[in-house]
Amino acid sequence: MRIYGSSVLVTGGTSGIGLACAEVFAAACYEVFAASRGASGEVRRFDGGGCILPVRMDVCDEDSVSAAAQGILSRAKDLGVVIHCAGMGIAGAAEDTPDGAAHLQMETNYFGVLRVNRYIMPRFRSRGGGLCLITGSVAGLLAIPFQSHYSSSKFALEAYAEALRSESRRFGIRVALIEPGDTKTGFTAARKYTIAEDSPYYRTCMASVSKMEHDEQNGRSPRETARIALRLGECRNPPVRVVVGFEYKVMVFLRRLLPHRLINYVIGLMYVPR
Repeated sequence: MRIYGSSVLVTGGTSGIGLACAEVFAAACYEVFAASRGASGEVRRFDGGGCILPVRMDVCDEDSVSAAAQGILSRAKDLGVVIHCAGMGIAGAAEDTPDGAAHLQMETNYFGVLRVNRYIMPRFRSRGGGLCLITGSVAGLLAIPFQSHYSSSKFALEAYAEALRSESRRFGIRVALIEPGDTKTGFTAARKYTIAEDSPYYRTCMASVSKMEHDEQNGRSPRETARIALRLGECRNPPVRVVVGFEYKVMVFLRRLLPHRLINYVIGLMYVPR
């Protein structure tokens, strides 16, 4: 069922959803290049011939991406799948988040995908096809209070992925989004707070994000998302997006039916203490 090739690149491949994707694909006998800023160690080999090869890559740094991509492209047996999992999150009020923090959010979650694809997409075209999987988020479909810039980065990926899918289809390249909701990973502890204690939003923000963090740490296993990635990796015509989890599928479906004002009100009730 290796429709696209036997080699896979996973960004953010040493933790969270990225690590789960690397392990699930390697267990299915793929050669996986697991890229991240802190990648190190020996090659991990799996029964059946699959393996995980660590690659040092910082998706925010053009030189780092260039060097890593060239190394991967020279070593990969048959690179046909890229899974974008590198990401980070900031928490703060939409009004007073510093520009630097907002730029870092977009550099990592959005521009990081663009940088990697500029090296990988030409390889896909030259071999007549490939699959680009982008890890979005339910927060990229439903804007979350005090996560406005994180949601913005994921909303941007929605538009990018849809356009890329249309543009690259004639070259045999398929593009799909995976939309997880609350997932139990190290992402929660790594979240960066950008709000000052003297902000008028501070107490509400901290209470709101505390609830989100509770939901995340009681959320789904990242392997559930990884198994969906593997399923898409063996699908000739993947859907535009796959939402992970029944309750989130229901929320996204209701978003299509209900007035946006009502959806926004309900999300406010969920996350903003009254």
